[in-house]
Amino acid sequence: MFRFAPSPTGDMHIGNLRTAIINYVCAKKSNKKFILRIEDTDTARNIKGKEEDIKNILILFGIIWDEYYVQSTHLSIHQKLAAKLLENGAAFRCYCTESELEEKKELAKNEKRAYRYDGTCENKGFIENKPFVIRIKKPTKTITFKDEIKGELSFEPNDVDSFVILRADGTPTYNFACSMDDMCEGVSFIIRGEDHVSNTPKQEHIKASLGFNEPMQYAHLPIILDQTTGQKMSKRDDHSSVAWLLDSGFLPDAIANYLLALGNKTPCEIFTIKDACEWFSVSNISKSPARFDMDKLRFINREHIKMLDDEILVKILFKDEFLARFKNYLPLAKLAKLYTEEASTLNEIRAKLSGFFLPFEIVFKESEFKECANLLKTELSKPNLALTYDEFKQNHSCGLKGKQLFMSLRMLLSGANKGPELATIYEILAPIMSELLKVKNEQC
Repeated sequence: MFRFAPSPTGDMHIGNLRTAIINYVCAKKSNKKFILRIEDTDTARNIKGKEEDIKNILILFGIIWDEYYVQSTHLSIHQKLAAKLLENGAAFRCYCTESELEEKKELAKNEKRAYRYDGTCENKGFIENKPFVIRIKKPTKTITFKDEIKGELSFEPNDVDSFVILRADGTPTYNFACSMDDMCEGVSFIIRGEDHVSNTPKQEHIKASLGFNEPMQYAHLPIILDQTTGQKMSKRDDHSSVAWLLDSGFLPDAIANYLLALGNKTPCEIFTIKDACEWFSVSNISKSPARFDMDKLRFINREHIKMLDDEILVKILFKDEFLARFKNYLPLAKLAKLYTEEASTLNEIRAKLSGFFLPFEIVFKESEFKECANLLKTELSKPNLALTYDEFKQNHSCGLKGKQLFMSLRMLLSGANKGPELATIYEILAPIMSELLKVKNEQC
């Protein structure tokens, strides 16, 4: 069983999405279930609507969960399991106040040593009418586990310490809720970011203290570094936001392709999530941090645009009411793919194609070829229009040649004085030429 366990505290960033995709792919490859768990117990940081945003993004990427949980609905279970740890002597009530703990932390800082809870309350009995948290007793031996990416990792008892598992208000802390949910939901393989490495021994210790000894596999994904600074990518960076990438015109399949290939050995450069379900392995991921490469993502996006079904591509690029003006709008997809030679995102392609629908008067407002274009408009409107560019050059009757013909025709069709091969543009548009000219005229 695999799981993706985000918190509804902000926009999804590429590190989150990478984790979700990898867990999903591994689940499918091993024929195991994939769980989506919303970890919402930190109520002060939760943002309304983010739970739905998470689900919508996953669906957009084709990531469908087999089971769905909201962590806060498990509160009674968390409290019962914390009580069980108290009963078996693995945990204790701590009555230390925040000010007392802060004073001890400050002392440790001044003495230049790491702060560790000093066990003040470990042997105290129950004190009536005094608020308390529940702490788990620190382990008595080294905790060791295998990481499928990093190898064997070990943590000493002081690395784990006597940490809080239940707050004074009865709500669980992250490590306690997370480990209990993994245990109760039957999770058997945890894949997450390497910022969670220090949480793993704590969660292993909690489960062991409850007598839960089912083996758990782990893989902690290396961080993603910013392309320019070489530092860990910040949530404040535009390109770290999944929503920003989508709004910028990157396809979900391309983003997924890039994130699965990031710091990884893959059998091919361009692939889909479905392809990766056949061969992906976390053990092939490098231990070293991966550097985000926007140029690489742009290349992958171009390739995925080329792979898109023509019908799907035009419906992504254009509104339905616009497409309704054409009897056959599929040539617009071929035109869009032609521009992948100089455009990498959907937004850039839309910008390139916008000139094809500009009003005639705007394109030729101050052009020396305005009169030539008028002649061409008449010629291109003829019902027996030649379908090949060579035929058109030889058989048109408007008397234009050379620059007058080429420049006038290019600007009339594309709204620009340069671009892909004019012959290719012409032959793509020939089947819908009359409809295209009508659209351009209606814009006037």
